[in-house]
Amino acid sequence: MPEGDTVWNTARVLHRALAGTRLTGSDFRVPALATTDLSGWTVRESASRGKHLLLRLTAPPQAAPAADWTLHSHLRMDGAWRAYAPGERWTARPAHLIRVVLRSPEAVAVGYHLHELALLPTAGEEHLLGHLGPDLLGTDWDPDEAVRRLAAAPEVTIGEALLDQRNLAGVGNLYKCELLFLRGLSPWTPVGAVPDLAGTVALAQRLLAANRGRWTQSTTGALRRGQTSYVYGRRAQPCRRCGTAIGKEELGDRVTYWCPTCQPPPAPAPEAG
Repeated sequence: MPEGDTVWNTARVLHRALAGTRLTGSDFRVPALATTDLSGWTVRESASRGKHLLLRLTAPPQAAPAADWTLHSHLRMDGAWRAYAPGERWTARPAHLIRVVLRSPEAVAVGYHLHELALLPTAGEEHLLGHLGPDLLGTDWDPDEAVRRLAAAPEVTIGEALLDQRNLAGVGNLYKCELLFLRGLSPWTPVGAVPDLAGTVALAQRLLAANRGRWTQSTTGALRRGQTSYVYGRRAQPCRRCGTAIGKEELGDRVTYWCPTCQPPPAPAPEAG
């Protein structure tokens, strides 16, 4: 599931494969970049910002007026990057899903089904990403600012607010569902009725940080298949705490999993007058 920790891990894979190397070739398979050639460009670093991947490069003097450029991509639900040794077979996805290939003497990076693929001056990253909230896995992580942003819309459900990357960057549907179960919160609880918003934000950061550096996402502590989540993906299965059948329902434009017993519905607002 490409959530903040998966994007962080992917950025590290690309950094290990390409950072410090000069590209020997590139192949973009999206119309906007079809004629772009990054041969001779140097990869400075690979980084993540929430769910966004940023491959920062230095152009050769003759390439463009700006020296520092960023290749931006977003994985959404189905994108992926893979690094291969030169000559190794590309086996991660079907070839028709390839959107970009970057070659260096030591590695080949292949981007599959990438979204929002764009090349922009590194100085302009803020224009693209400035709307994002604090990055749960970033050096700029600011829990107080995340709480402030969430609390600014008290009428929005906590389930929807956690997925809004303008509040905090990196939480996806898996962590939303698991976080709310662990906090005993119904996904339909208005933000203004959440009793400890700071505690919810702190736990969100701990969940993502605990899975940083590994590909198996677990909120239970177990890594065996079928034991890694409390509610996510477990519709109609018994709750690990109380035995109630896990529910599944739409919330906004995403599917939500929750335990009707451990996460009771919010109390109705008192009538005016």
